[in-house]
Amino acid sequence: MFSWNKMVSAITLVSCCVSQPGVATETATGSFTYVCQEAGAGGYQAFPDVCRLQDGRLMCVFYAGYHHISLPCPQFPKGGRISYCTSRDEGHSWSKAKVLYDSPEDDRDSSIIQLKNGQIICNFFMIHRTADARQPCPDPYEEPRTTLGTWIVASDDLGKTWTTPRQVYGDYTASSPIRELSDGRLILPLYGRAERGVYRAATGHCAVGISDDGGKIWSKPIVINNGGRPPLSENDVIELADRTLYAVERGAVTNSAMCYSVSKDRGKIWSISKPIGFQGHSPYLHRTRDGIIILAYRLHSAASTCLRYSLDECKTWSDNIVVDKVMGAYPSMVNLKDGSVLIVYYEEISGSAIRAKRFRVAKTGIQWFAP
Repeated sequence: MFSWNKMVSAITLVSCCVSQPGVATETATGSFTYVCQEAGAGGYQAFPDVCRLQDGRLMCVFYAGYHHISLPCPQFPKGGRISYCTSRDEGHSWSKAKVLYDSPEDDRDSSIIQLKNGQIICNFFMIHRTADARQPCPDPYEEPRTTLGTWIVASDDLGKTWTTPRQVYGDYTASSPIRELSDGRLILPLYGRAERGVYRAATGHCAVGISDDGGKIWSKPIVINNGGRPPLSENDVIELADRTLYAVERGAVTNSAMCYSVSKDRGKIWSISKPIGFQGHSPYLHRTRDGIIILAYRLHSAASTCLRYSLDECKTWSDNIVVDKVMGAYPSMVNLKDGSVLIVYYEEISGSAIRAKRFRVAKTGIQWFAP
């Protein structure tokens, strides 16, 4: 593994602690800005995903609810929903939150991509409360519920209107965006195994879905063999320079190592998952304009949002780099016009908000900037 003990850490700090959208706030490793602090669905914002639209704007979708699980209840009869904000100035400031999709279920873990043909696709999954939604829900964690699989909505007018939601996988969920490969193939990272609509951890595994027609038709789930390890989940996929596909998967145990798997045939067959060598949850893979691959994740043992990067197409990784001392994570990244990278993530606290930070990565290390 790489070990850069003299890693550059040129941090631009802003002496400001005003908690308002678009205002930089100091942290231990630089400054961040808020993408959204209140989306009007109960004060809890989480699981963000960001992409660049063809008109130059950035679009960040995220979960908005009253809790980590926001099942329908008398106070919030439609439960959690998918909201979004946009930025016209490379993430320095963000619009007020708007609703992208809101059903009578708990709509969650949304991800976003704009395909080369201009269509925007948002994938997400739903949780259904089995009890009467008119009854109080004091502890959503304990409330009986079922998963309703992975769904997508699409827009051909830069997000002004969206199609009717369509279920693409009934037994699997997704927490990462669709990935468009160099040949146009779409790969959707999937995880979990639902039996009669209920997720069973003992049979959980990662998989992918493939579409060769722009997301109209999807293959049957292609399972990634976990090699008999405890269940893996929350996978993400990136295409390497030689067209190999590389997947990273979250381990089942809280502080277990993430695993990885590769495919040499564009996603049809995957190698048996192997430990990557370090811990992490909710992995997200991203390639910078300079060709460096970044892996961002939540490090539960340190209650932090972190990243590592690779200079050799995921063969080895840098030491752990703390992005922020908040453990919500479920990070996402987008390249900015000046060559830097914007990372979005969430706090996982009461009144959790979506944060963003800006940095540049090079062979010498990470340089942080004011948003």
